[in-house]
Amino acid sequence: MPIHSSVLELIGQTPIVKAQRLDAGVCELYLKLESANPGGSIKDRIGLSMIEAAEKRGDLKPGATLVEGTAGNTGLGLALVAQQKGYKLILVVPDKMSREKIFNLKAMGAEVRLTRSDVAKGHPEYYQDLAKTIAEQTPGAYFVNQFGNPDNPAAHEFGTGPEILEQMDGDLDAIVFGCGSSGTMTGLSRAFATLSPKTELVLADPVGSILAEYINDGVLNDKSGSWLVEGIGEDFLPSISDFSRVKKAYAITDADSFHTARELLGKEGILGGSSTGTLLAAALKYCKEQTTPKKVLVLVCDTGNKYLSKMYNDYWMLDNGFLERPQHGDLRDLILRPYGQRDTVVIGPNDLLTTAYQRMKLYDVSQLPVLDGDQLVGIVDESDVLLHVYGDEARFRDPVATAMVSKLDRLDVKSPIEALLPVFDRGQVAIVMDGDTFLGLITRIDLLNYLRRRVQ
Repeated sequence: MPIHSSVLELIGQTPIVKAQRLDAGVCELYLKLESANPGGSIKDRIGLSMIEAAEKRGDLKPGATLVEGTAGNTGLGLALVAQQKGYKLILVVPDKMSREKIFNLKAMGAEVRLTRSDVAKGHPEYYQDLAKTIAEQTPGAYFVNQFGNPDNPAAHEFGTGPEILEQMDGDLDAIVFGCGSSGTMTGLSRAFATLSPKTELVLADPVGSILAEYINDGVLNDKSGSWLVEGIGEDFLPSISDFSRVKKAYAITDADSFHTARELLGKEGILGGSSTGTLLAAALKYCKEQTTPKKVLVLVCDTGNKYLSKMYNDYWMLDNGFLERPQHGDLRDLILRPYGQRDTVVIGPNDLLTTAYQRMKLYDVSQLPVLDGDQLVGIVDESDVLLHVYGDEARFRDPVATAMVSKLDRLDVKSPIEALLPVFDRGQVAIVMDGDTFLGLITRIDLLNYLRRRVQ
């Protein structure tokens, strides 16, 4: 292997793995690991393509400011290239983007501006419209405009498409992809039209997006829904889009997307992102519909490292109704972290307050039940710790028992849900008991999540 002079030289030439344990029916399913790009996604390709093409045209001067709106990985691809080439980058991102992506972008030097994810194109706070406005108001800025930039699909027409066919020895019956800016779809469509006309193009689309209905029924809906999968799905047709060769589309729910991505990790050892789950779910549906063997390729379009706090987090999945626990018909149904399953984060009375503080920070909780063995003896929260150590920081080394509240209001597990409201009104969390047995805590957000799941 050669030694490279820049991380940008590692973009592309990503490996393909043949699936061994996924149920693809009579088909052979191949996984194109775009997650192996240095920025972790297929969008590294267009980040490099769009910036280098602008340089060749003379649109970018040294030290220029790039501006873009991105709902997913394009921002990371642009940040990687901008960092290596010395450009400033301003990114406008919807507020549903995972924390890992935002941390990653900031660590690479990008300026991140969050905006609303619940508004459609044409609204001033829609991420693309806001990015365009910022570019217009920033002297000397270059608006990358992935949704209208022909250098986006060119990366796939002349790069990704030929690369796939070379790796597959020219033999590919179908390819499954998603559509955000539409660059991947448009570029691959053009590449296969020339190099492999027999290859069927299959679109995977989140439920709520307008694209699957447009492909399957020819209906262009002007009203979209909402979805949690990041980076794919649209509420309009991008100007660079070419859907003419796409004849089949599958609408995939968030739940199917997340569970399929987790299945990919569990069965094939491949850590894919949320949109990868959407694409794989569609690919498996397509494969199971076939009656004759076909070679089908699906893009693993980004790495799941960016979603560890979301779809790979059981608590997030539970909060959002994507994982189910046995229902009991009492307050146990509202306890997110049951003590009996050792999910509750607890502290002992003889542990130090600094340990309690560190545990609250690590698990992002504001209170800890204090247990002596399995016996609940108190509760300690942020206010208790603050009042105890304020004015004498050395008291962080005091035992938890010196600051905890030991006079507790307990709720019997059979109490009605309405009994939670006075507890919350007093600024407390609900301590749920079954006789003398501690079951867990219920917070305001637990109740809100429970009520929201009831209307899904």
